[in-house]
Amino acid sequence: MSDAVPGSAPGTGSRGPAVVLVGPPGSGKSTVAELLAAKLGKQHRDTDTDVVNTAGKPISDIFVDSGEPAFRALERAAIVAALAADDVVLSLGGGAILDADTRAELVGHTVVYLEVSVGEAAKRVGLGVARPLLLGNVRTQLKNLMDARRPLYAEVAKHTVSTDGRTPQEITDEIVEQLG
Repeated sequence: MSDAVPGSAPGTGSRGPAVVLVGPPGSGKSTVAELLAAKLGKQHRDTDTDVVNTAGKPISDIFVDSGEPAFRALERAAIVAALAADDVVLSLGGGAILDADTRAELVGHTVVYLEVSVGEAAKRVGLGVARPLLLGNVRTQLKNLMDARRPLYAEVAKHTVSTDGRTPQEITDEIVEQLG
């Protein structure tokens, strides 16, 4: 019999996050994670917020000042720390799953992929001013990001929840139902 706690990464013996939310920009990860955390009586942790707090500046400024590789390094460190946090509802940045080590570390965790259509995501993110990878034609940038990342979200997810045309509360309720 394994010493790992159910829902934890294999061999860690630690619970880690209660739930990890992944998905593209505009899928509602941060909003739903806050509601889900409240409903489950957990704390919410967001790796994008962790990066901003560590860097002392917005993500868009990190991209401009230091470039995407610097941001990804900060993001990776935030993910490592967050995956070690027990009993939180964790929302990852949309591109976090691009890192193969992050995908490997998500194995054994309860990961929920919040799926959203390009049209719905574009409505939610607006002009994407604070989202450096969406500058320019937001719909085209979102489509390209989503096409490239969709298989990676599906790879790490134990559950998939469609968010199109639904309120954050409806999405939260479905996640709780799926978690049983």
